[in-house]
Amino acid sequence: MAVLERHLTLYKRLWRASLFSSFLLPLLFLVSIGLGVGGYVGTVEGVSYVEWIVPGVLASTAFQMAVGECTYSVLGEFKWTRGAHAMFATRVSAWDMVRGWMLYIVFRVEVAAVVFLAVVAAFGVLASPWAAVTLVVVGLLAVAVAAPVSAFSASIDHDSYFALLFRFVMIPSTLFAGVFFPVEQLPALVRPLAYASPLWHGVELCRAATLGVAPPWPVWVHGGYLLAFGVAGLWWAAFSFRKRLQD
Repeated sequence: MAVLERHLTLYKRLWRASLFSSFLLPLLFLVSIGLGVGGYVGTVEGVSYVEWIVPGVLASTAFQMAVGECTYSVLGEFKWTRGAHAMFATRVSAWDMVRGWMLYIVFRVEVAAVVFLAVVAAFGVLASPWAAVTLVVVGLLAVAVAAPVSAFSASIDHDSYFALLFRFVMIPSTLFAGVFFPVEQLPALVRPLAYASPLWHGVELCRAATLGVAPPWPVWVHGGYLLAFGVAGLWWAAFSFRKRLQD
């Protein structure tokens, strides 16, 4: 909780810098793609394109926030500001740092998700009261993504590796994880890559909730995949943090 308090104190001073990326950009994206392009697309799987894309934008926002927040910020704590070393010199352990950081990421994602849902609900885009469940989904998705990315960031020595992460992981996942079009439209050879992405599972759970329908796979499979990803990522993050601090 002390680690969470530290991150919240820093965010209280820097929150204005995240207004555009966390709150305005997803809404602008929804208007331009969901309403603009949606006027030409029409319906997808029996619903209007804007209703279909809302959960995708919500999940992809959580995904991108988790990736973005866990790159330079985590590396900087070890290499530039040495904040992690300062915490480690106290009673705070590496595992405490990981858990406190994950709580902070979930907090950031949940605040953005609540604002997003409130705005789209005001426009009558949400088709089911089950849309509230998306808050649980994006929180689980955030941990499933933030934990392994934090581990990766703690294990590298140069920020040039982040370009590879953005180019070959974040962007392809956003484009081909069912956010903008059904994964079934992808070639059969490429589809397993989409299924391997935590984002696809998050998108499908969010879409099932906002539309009030069943997801393509059982809920426990989607949720279990995200949970397994998160648990493995937390173990890797704790190992990477501890190794970096000892080195």
